[in-house]
Amino acid sequence: MKFIGITGGVGAGKTEILNYLSAQDGIKVMLADEIAHDLMEKGTKCNLKLQELFKEDAVFDAEGNINRNRMAEVIFSDEKKREALNLIVHPAVKEYVTEVAKKEKEAGKLRILVLEAALLIEEGYDKICDELWYIYTSEENRKIRLMKNRGYSEEKVRNIFESQLKEEEYRRFCKIVIDNNGTKDETLRQVAEVINRKEYFA
Repeated sequence: MKFIGITGGVGAGKTEILNYLSAQDGIKVMLADEIAHDLMEKGTKCNLKLQELFKEDAVFDAEGNINRNRMAEVIFSDEKKREALNLIVHPAVKEYVTEVAKKEKEAGKLRILVLEAALLIEEGYDKICDELWYIYTSEENRKIRLMKNRGYSEEKVRNIFESQLKEEEYRRFCKIVIDNNGTKDETLRQVAEVINRKEYFA
């Protein structure tokens, strides 16, 4: 089984590619954001740690349920709290992903396990995954998509781009680059070509 990490800047169009991959036989897709979301739910170790972190901020009710809008307000106005949250959640996600990869490898039923994570490189997933893929879309195209599809302002887009890795960093760590500047068909053709190589059937 190949364990592949997929990353790329905000607005790169990763979702279409992940949907395509998850529809293929023998391929399972995991999303780091969804895993993080689940690991923060009531009854988890993360949840208890976060309740302690946000005890002064009215983020949790008495039962341990999260008010996610309130949490977003707090972490976007308090950098220390945001960093503390990341120090709790990111290692838990990594531990979960590592465990799933180990179990899937042992089970031997998948040919490809995929993980999508925005901070794949920053969080050191290159040490866990067999290889990383970079979904490349030009900043101009990403800007157009984000403003049109998500209603972001030009300033918000600029701030997001400044906070993310530069293109050369993505390329330095990633073995495969999928160019997503053309049509959906052109992009998926590239993906199909890669996953149908002999090495992905080993």
